[in-house]
Amino acid sequence: MEPLLRIENLCIDFVSEGRTNRAVDSVSFAVERGEIVALVGESGSGKSVTSLSILQLLPQPPARYAAGRILFSEANNEPVDLLQLSPQAIRTIRGHKIAMIFQEPMTSLNPVMTCGQQVKEALLVHKKISGAEARRRTIDWFEKVKLPEPERLFDRYPHQLSGGQKQRVMIAMAMCCEPSLLICDEPTTALDVTVQKTVLELIRQLQQEQNMGVIFITHDLGVVAEIADRVAILYKGAIVEEGAVQDIFRGAKHPYTQALIQCRPALHSKGERLPTVSDYLEKEKPGPALPKPAAAPARGERESLLRVENLSVKFPGKTNLFGKPKGFFTAVDDVCFSLFKNETLGLVGESGCGKTTLGRTLLRLIEPTSGQIVYNGQDITRLSKPAVKELRKEVQLIFQDPYSSLNPRLTIGDAIAEPMLVAGIEPSLRERRKKVAALLERVNLSEAMMNRYPHEFSGGQRQRIVIARALALDPGFVVCDESVSALDVSIQAQVLNLLNDLKRDLGLSLLFISHDLSVVRYMCDSILVMRAGKIVESGNAEEVYNHPQQAYTQTLIDAVPKIQVS
Repeated sequence: MEPLLRIENLCIDFVSEGRTNRAVDSVSFAVERGEIVALVGESGSGKSVTSLSILQLLPQPPARYAAGRILFSEANNEPVDLLQLSPQAIRTIRGHKIAMIFQEPMTSLNPVMTCGQQVKEALLVHKKISGAEARRRTIDWFEKVKLPEPERLFDRYPHQLSGGQKQRVMIAMAMCCEPSLLICDEPTTALDVTVQKTVLELIRQLQQEQNMGVIFITHDLGVVAEIADRVAILYKGAIVEEGAVQDIFRGAKHPYTQALIQCRPALHSKGERLPTVSDYLEKEKPGPALPKPAAAPARGERESLLRVENLSVKFPGKTNLFGKPKGFFTAVDDVCFSLFKNETLGLVGESGCGKTTLGRTLLRLIEPTSGQIVYNGQDITRLSKPAVKELRKEVQLIFQDPYSSLNPRLTIGDAIAEPMLVAGIEPSLRERRKKVAALLERVNLSEAMMNRYPHEFSGGQRQRIVIARALALDPGFVVCDESVSALDVSIQAQVLNLLNDLKRDLGLSLLFISHDLSVVRYMCDSILVMRAGKIVESGNAEEVYNHPQQAYTQTLIDAVPKIQVS
């Protein structure tokens, strides 16, 4: 029987300024009805380009289909080559017979249309039904994807929903016309592990009910273990390994596949250096690379660096006619903890629990409502503005999204030098450039990159640039706010190794904010678990991870995707 989708020797080039770059190189694979096939690889491996080509969503130019066929066969019809269809013909298939869930729901949903209108529009375009019937079906699909209060959500705009809820709206929009093939392009990358688990279960359930074929694109093999039947590993535009999920995990043959499996922090103990892709690919004989143990971080004499006592942060809610708030939302609720010198303290919890607000309040980027923040023996909540400016030299923040936190008009050399200029240190241009070069070297980047702009770097390189900028003022305390959550697992390994090296060499103390307990267990000495603004559990990292006392902590641990490699 003919597969639902068969891709044969697909080659895709991108032509820019007279140069041709091959993004997809002779890719071939098939998807059967009722089967989930995962495409796995790092950013730039060709996963998304391959998936977008199925629906002719690549801009031409610069994209060019150099060779190959994409054969789609629905029911008992003859296979049709999707690349040969006219724009009008492909539009009848998009969203109807083949649907797609994109990575970032906020940029995929129309901000000026309600969520219900957007799903209803898809039904009206592809189904011959009335507006009232389309509304009823939309609400039914909101119920199927387990959105709360579906009738009320019909009239809400995307910005009024959480990340997980927006992703479920995208699933409803993709599924409402009951397609034969569903393409999921990194649909859970930016979600909390608990929300991710729910979304994966939902996709699997709907796929089985509809007997759909699914192409699931991800860079995380842990997610693959949760959902896929077969997996194809892409590296530099070509498939290097393909097979049943368990066969790949238990007997990966290609060194790139071995690297993707082994560089996950969940498989390594604290202090053990994470292997990276280059450790595997640079070996003459492929095989498991032995991690190089890092020197144990200096613990000092448990001297307190930061003490937080009864800290609360409240934000005003709706206001009355005179502009006065009717009530307040408590983001951080009576929090108490201590951070010692040379310690890495993990802060975990779901989106909206108050992690980022707490981290920014510790740096006086958000003003506390009540409580004390004692840093190096000084209550910094009472500091004047000039004194807070001086504090900035000592405390720094590494943001979650390095691209949006770098000025696109500044070279990275100027971006790293800017804090020195503002703080009034290294007044000589020559000395600043010398220090920038040293900082780039420390984060494994070249001095020659100093005059390049942010868009010329990969995501992992941009994250290293942001780390270099945070170190420009020689701080003693750094808040890492979800600083590795959006990175490929292999790039994540490089950044985590770098942070451990910097902590050891510079004596840094870190507050490491994340929603992934497996990463926090690997990185941190102690863990705080936060829920609804309160610290619900705290203790030694290994103890909290292996013997949680709270059901909420256990839920976070259970939601981390796990793979069996033996």
